[in-house]
Amino acid sequence: MTQAKTLTVQILDKDYCIACPADERANLENAARYLDGKMREIRSGGKVIGADRVAVMAALNITHDLLHKKQRLDQQADETRDCVRDLLCRVDKALATHPDDQ
Repeated sequence: MTQAKTLTVQILDKDYCIACPADERANLENAARYLDGKMREIRSGGKVIGADRVAVMAALNITHDLLHKKQRLDQQADETRDCVRDLLCRVDKALATHPDDQ
């Protein structure tokens, strides 16, 4: 287990010091850049005023995207499972109708 060290990230021109294991540093930096980008995008739209409101809107947008992707992955997993189940049934039928000549 790696020991957490402090990492400073900048979001909307404000610094945040966050404890982070060394092996997660790149992921945290990427997440901070992504969040900063989303918040800047929302702020530049001009409809949302205040950093806290911009942060909430960014969190809602990111959560919406995450849940939408999760739903798509779940649907793909269900379709794959159905496909595999169908193939197994076809193999079972093929084996039952053509018994091995032993």
